Amino acid sequence: MSSATYHTLLRTPGAAAFFLTATAGRIGIAMTSLGIIWLVHGQTGSYAVAGLVTGGFAVAEALVGPQLARLIDRFGQTRVLPPALLAHTTAVVSLLALVENGSPNWLMTAAGALVGATIPQLGALSAARWSALLRGERAAALPTAFALESLSNGLCYLAGPALVTAVGASSNPAHGMVLATTLVVGGGLAFAAQRRTAPATAGAAERKRAGRSLLRSGFAAQVGVNLTLGLYFGAMQVSVTAFAVEHGAADTAAPLYAVSNCASLLAGWLYGLRRWRGAPQVQLALVTAGLALSCLPLLAADSFLGLGLALAVTGLAVPPILVLSSVLTAASVNRAALTQAFTWLNSASAAGSAGAAAMSGRAVDAYGAHGGFAIAAAATSAMAVLAAAHARAAWGRPINSELPPHIPTR
Repeated sequence: MSSATYHTLLRTPGAAAFFLTATAGRIGIAMTSLGIIWLVHGQTGSYAVAGLVTGGFAVAEALVGPQLARLIDRFGQTRVLPPALLAHTTAVVSLLALVENGSPNWLMTAAGALVGATIPQLGALSAARWSALLRGERAAALPTAFALESLSNGLCYLAGPALVTAVGASSNPAHGMVLATTLVVGGGLAFAAQRRTAPATAGAAERKRAGRSLLRSGFAAQVGVNLTLGLYFGAMQVSVTAFAVEHGAADTAAPLYAVSNCASLLAGWLYGLRRWRGAPQVQLALVTAGLALSCLPLLAADSFLGLGLALAVTGLAVPPILVLSSVLTAASVNRAALTQAFTWLNSASAAGSAGAAAMSGRAVDAYGAHGGFAIAAAATSAMAVLAAAHARAAWGRPINSELPPHIPTR
């Protein structure tokens, strides 16, 4: 198949409108965390305080995000998003005022937590719309839609941090937060205005069944996959930086990250160009095993060239894992709880990343950068074992009665 696959997908009535508006909002979401660091550090001169406020933001986003998603599943995207975005705007304005007035650290941290608690996960909402839109005869295009979501997410997290850094470094750091919030709120409101593609809300009986579907082993396995993937991300962020510092060239960390990110974008684009045969559970087991094996050269890398090659190879496996995890989640969870499910995957990844940052920091202090890479390798090995166990348990039987027809079970 050709790249026309993506073009055809976006020509589905209503698809381009909600996808592009969600992408604009996601750029703002990708800017927010770093924007808080620029804002708080610019006023206090302390990275410790900036990290404290950003930590409050991250914890609240991970814990409250699924609860906001639950409200969205119950009452609908178009009804819940506008008040949530109003609350987010209020939280950001409060944070700006508190930072400008030199308020106590705990008060700024509380405001940062409110910013995180009110920020909507537009990626999860967009994924839920694809799942609702591509049903029946269109269901075969769902993996391509999730590949497109992965590409969008990757591009947003490349562009967002670079944009807020440029704004923060060249002008008042508060301008970066204002721009981020403008994108989140503007993109979110435009997304909510696309009523035609919004998933329908369910009745009380279906919501009860939907809640129980979040306890199924198939969904639990995907939470575990995303948790270990987050561990991998967090460990790699610390370890690559430590490797560059150890070799006397700290400024090479950014190009090394770029190598991995570009490889991931390429792999995500290529993966979505065709429809792959075989059960997605088996595909996930194979790809996670490949990622675990490709992490082994990291343990022996002793040059920037060697590390760059290893990072490029590991980057190739990440988008298929994200796509397959989304496909399996959509097939394992009742459609009335899909926004919650996708948001829980994001929260699991964020929790893993935060935990790995602490663990790999200690490992780097004790054993150097290769100690941090060992944490990443262990995380991917655990992911591969989990995916293989799930594939074996699911072999020969459907994930549930709502399994889309494009997902084979054997």
